[in-house]
Amino acid sequence: MPISPAFLRAALTVCWAATASLSSGQSTPPKANDSTTPLHLLQPDYPVPYGQPAVADVTKVLDRVYTYLAGVTPMEVIDKQTSQPITSFGTFNPNAVLKPGDFRLTSYEWGVTYAGMLLASEATGDPRYAEYTNQRLAFLVNLIPYFREQVRANPQANTSLRPMLAPHALDDAGAMAAAMIKATRTGRVKADLRPQIDTYLSYIQTREHRLADGTLARNRPQPNTLWLDDLFMSVPALAQMGKLTGNGAYYDEAVKQVLQFSNRMFNRQKGLYMHGWVEGMSVHPEFHWARANGWAVMTAVELLDVLPENHPGRAAVLDLLRTHVRGLAACQSGSGFWHQLLDRTDSYLETSATAIYVYSMARAINRGWIDPLAYAPAVLLGWNAVATKVTEQGQVAGTCVGTGMGFDPAFYYHRPINLYAAHGYGPVLLAGAEVIHLLKKQQFEINDSSLQLTQKR
Repeated sequence: MPISPAFLRAALTVCWAATASLSSGQSTPPKANDSTTPLHLLQPDYPVPYGQPAVADVTKVLDRVYTYLAGVTPMEVIDKQTSQPITSFGTFNPNAVLKPGDFRLTSYEWGVTYAGMLLASEATGDPRYAEYTNQRLAFLVNLIPYFREQVRANPQANTSLRPMLAPHALDDAGAMAAAMIKATRTGRVKADLRPQIDTYLSYIQTREHRLADGTLARNRPQPNTLWLDDLFMSVPALAQMGKLTGNGAYYDEAVKQVLQFSNRMFNRQKGLYMHGWVEGMSVHPEFHWARANGWAVMTAVELLDVLPENHPGRAAVLDLLRTHVRGLAACQSGSGFWHQLLDRTDSYLETSATAIYVYSMARAINRGWIDPLAYAPAVLLGWNAVATKVTEQGQVAGTCVGTGMGFDPAFYYHRPINLYAAHGYGPVLLAGAEVIHLLKKQQFEINDSSLQLTQKR
C-alpha cells in the first residue's frame, strides 16, 4: 500500500520534534502526546494484516493450496491387500479401491473443492486449477463400469464409488452434481458426465426424504428434521441443472426449497439461520452455527447466479441474501474471522465459514447484489484473516470437522478443528478466486487510517 501524504506529514512532524529536542541539548526526545504527534495516525496492532491485498499475494495462497492438494489426492486404483496399482480394468478385482490420499475424491467437500478449482482457474488464468477438476471427474466417471457390479451387489457397502453409484444422502449427490455440471458447461472435461449427473439429480428429486409440503428433510437426529446444510446439498445442483437443460422446473424447485427452509429457519431480526429445525418440536433452539449459515448464504449466491432475471421467485431470494449478509456482517470479529456460533463471541474463530462468507459476499458485490461501499472492506478483512490460516505447505488450519446437529451449546463449542477437515479447502479456493475478481473491479485506499472503497476502474 503506498504511503499516504497524511502519514508522511505525521512522520515528518515527529522527526522535526525529535530534531528540535536534540538540537536544544536535551538527551531524549519529547514524549509523543497530543501536542507533538498526530495520534490518530499511529499504527494499530492488528491481529491480521489490514488493508488491500495484492492480487499476486492472493494468487500465491491459492497456488500453495493447489500444490498441496495435487500431491495428496492421487488418481489411481490399487489392490487394497497388496497396495499394488491396478492398470487393467477388463476383469474386476474385488480388492480394488481408489488409492487413499489425504482426502476422498467423491465427497460433498470435494464437490466444493472441484468448483473452487474451476473458479480459481477462471480468476487467475492458470489452467492447472481447472485441469485438477476435469482430470479427477473424468477419472471417476470412467471407473463407473469397473465398479458398477460391486456396488450393485451391495449398495450399502462403503466401497470406493458407492457415493456415486448408490447415493444414500444429499451429501453424496448435491455438491458433486453442481461441480460436474459446472465442469460440463465449460466444455473442457474429457468425459461424458451427464449420466452421473442424472443419477445425482434423480436422488435429489425422487429419493431424499421430504416433509409433507415437499421440503427436503432427514430422519436424523429426530424424525422430520431440516438441516440447514441441505440447502447447499441440493439447491445449487438443481439450479445448475436448470441452466444446463433450460428446464424451468429445476429453478422452481430450487426456489421452493430456499423459501420453505427460510420460512422455518431464518431469524429475520438477527439476519441469521438456525442450524436445525424439527417438525415435532414446539420450541426450536436457535444455534446459529457458522458453517451451516455459510452453506445457506452460498446457496443463495449460487442460485441467483443462474436464476433467470424474470423468475417470479428471484426478488424473494435476493431479499433473503441481503438480509442474511447484513446479519453476517454484524457478527464479524475484529480479527476478520467469524465465530463457530455466530452470535456467541466466546466460541472459537473458524476458518471454513469465514472463507465461505468471503466468497459469497465478494461474489454478491461483483454481481451487483449488495453494496460494495458497505461490505467490500469486510470482505478483504475476512480474506486477510483466511490467508493467515493457509500454511506454507498449503494446508488450511482452523477448520471445524464434520458436524451433525445438536441442541446444546457444548456440542458446537467443542467440535474439534483439524488440518485434514476437508471442508476448508474448497471455500478457500472460492474465496481467493472471487477476491481476485473483486480486486480487479474495485479500487481501494487507506483514507483517514481505514480501508475504503474509492471508485470502479
